[in-house]
Amino acid sequence: MKYVVIIGDGMADRPLNELGGKTPLQEAFTPNMDKLACEGIIGRVRTVPEGFHPGSDVANLSVLGYDPRKFYTGRASLEAASIGVELKDTDVAYRCNLVTLKFNKDKTQAVMEDYSGGHISTEEAGVLINDINKGLSTPQIKFYRGISYRHLMVWSDGKSSAECTPPHDIMGRDISDYLPVGSGEETLRELMIDSVDVLEGHQINKERISKGKNPANSIWLWGQGKKPGLSRFREKYSVEGAMVSAVDLTKGLGIYAGFKILQVPGVTGWLDTNYVGKAEAALTALKEVDFVYIHVEAPDEAGHSGNYKNKIKAIEDFDALVVGTVMRGIKSFEEFRILLMPDHPTPVELRTHTAEPVPFVIYDSKQKQNNEGAAFDESILKRKDIRVFEEGYKLMDYFIGQKRD
Repeated sequence: MKYVVIIGDGMADRPLNELGGKTPLQEAFTPNMDKLACEGIIGRVRTVPEGFHPGSDVANLSVLGYDPRKFYTGRASLEAASIGVELKDTDVAYRCNLVTLKFNKDKTQAVMEDYSGGHISTEEAGVLINDINKGLSTPQIKFYRGISYRHLMVWSDGKSSAECTPPHDIMGRDISDYLPVGSGEETLRELMIDSVDVLEGHQINKERISKGKNPANSIWLWGQGKKPGLSRFREKYSVEGAMVSAVDLTKGLGIYAGFKILQVPGVTGWLDTNYVGKAEAALTALKEVDFVYIHVEAPDEAGHSGNYKNKIKAIEDFDALVVGTVMRGIKSFEEFRILLMPDHPTPVELRTHTAEPVPFVIYDSKQKQNNEGAAFDESILKRKDIRVFEEGYKLMDYFIGQKRD
């Protein structure tokens, strides 16, 4: 049996007036996902336990079959694994976004204009993070390059309990109400403030401004965590796995779970990502392993940007180029199951994650269902003929075991 999990990050949404009360997922043309919904086991799953921030770290941990209440230690430590940074038990890793702050004239106030620094390229960002490290690192604090706007700060023997706000949650808001608060706040605030001096007049940002792009003129520290003690996926489910993703967070989860991380040229986490390359890499990997996890970030990024047209495009490209490619290619295997779902909603109107349940479908090549009139969208959540998982980490047990009542 071959197993494929396909995650459209943040794909679920809420009804929009601009779409006549439909969600972007309902408005999008998604024939491949709809076919799976008509012929698979459909259901509702809560991937974010009560009391947890609805981040992709918690949600994907649940989807992979790990109870966040036992295994979650913070997102940045997962990203550290992806970029090859080995954490000591006393290290605290912080997510380090390159962001765009919009200052008033006398620089006494700033608004979070862009959590992604204009979706800065990895090449540009690498230069900026290198200079941040030169200017702000100490024997205890180091900065590490990631992908695009997503980077890392590691604080040796550091503080981990400060309340830090994700920058994508405060778009358009005055940052003074959302700076780190609690143990270690002085150090964190000082680093963020001092980063402006390094970045604002940087040649790369001057060039970006000249081209009409947002400058990456500050860092933003959040998402801290220590090294997790995650058990290996194969120890729990007796299958070897692989993962393909553009995002260090999910790749870090895969590394700790013992997956082979597939390298695909042109993956960006944005609308221009190499969708087909991800699907083809997963299909190739299935010749050697029995489980692949395909993560696509683009719908989530479009939700954060508040652009429903971009979200519809991301969903349609996901359907045509990822789901469609997988559905055609996986037929070369005799037996297979596909789990398709968002990890969490990222409503366009809110421009951030929410914790409400999401739809899923499990397609089994040997046990096709007949869900008349079903489509893969949020309408599944209201159907009566569905399977419900209030504890999201149990969905993987069902997907792999596929026990029938």
